Amino acid sequence: MSGPKYQTVMATMVTSTKKATRGLGSGGQFPGPNGKKPGGNGWHGGGERPKRKFSPAAYRIAMWVLLAAIVMMFAALSSVYIMSYEQRSPVAMPPMFFVSTVLILVSSGTFQRAKRSLQQERPRSYFRWLLATLGLGCAFLVSQLIGWRELANAGVYFAEHPRSSFFYFFTALHAAHLIGGIGLLFYLVLRRDRRVLPLNDEKNATWTSIVGFYWHMMDGIWIWLFLVLLIFK
Repeated sequence: MSGPKYQTVMATMVTSTKKATRGLGSGGQFPGPNGKKPGGNGWHGGGERPKRKFSPAAYRIAMWVLLAAIVMMFAALSSVYIMSYEQRSPVAMPPMFFVSTVLILVSSGTFQRAKRSLQQERPRSYFRWLLATLGLGCAFLVSQLIGWRELANAGVYFAEHPRSSFFYFFTALHAAHLIGGIGLLFYLVLRRDRRVLPLNDEKNATWTSIVGFYWHMMDGIWIWLFLVLLIFK
């Protein structure tokens, strides 16, 4: 076959091939029922990704890594402060910082009561103890501000000398991390709404556990800083 007749046949075959391939998806497969590929989603293919399974251990490990970094940072700063002890410029502990210590110790106890209430499936008690912990955390921050005012009234300012700078810096850095803990507590309060999230589900129990790790660690770090500032003043 040659000549014009051959060219006509070839053109017809090319046109038919183009029409046949128009119905193919981007992956070169024909769509399944209702315009979807077999195992895919419409023309895009690939199927829906399976939901990632919740892993309490992963959450706990992440929190422990974060807390380890925070502890190492405060340990390093404390070492620098203690080594500068020979530079005698004593700073008296503000009386309000003793109140701060009591507040944060009590807050650890109230959080433990909240955790126990959760385990016993007592939602109202759980909510009340969470709010109590949240209130004590905010009271701790207020007491820190009052303590800084007491320092200023005593003539101790941030840039006066290295030891006073450390005094303000230590307490301010701890307060910043405690604000993060208050944010986590507020998140637990929001999760308490059983119309949105079940109170006794695995995820809520895990969040309560890791927030407890963080809060108790902030308590321990403050006790350590308080003793360092009190002894090496």
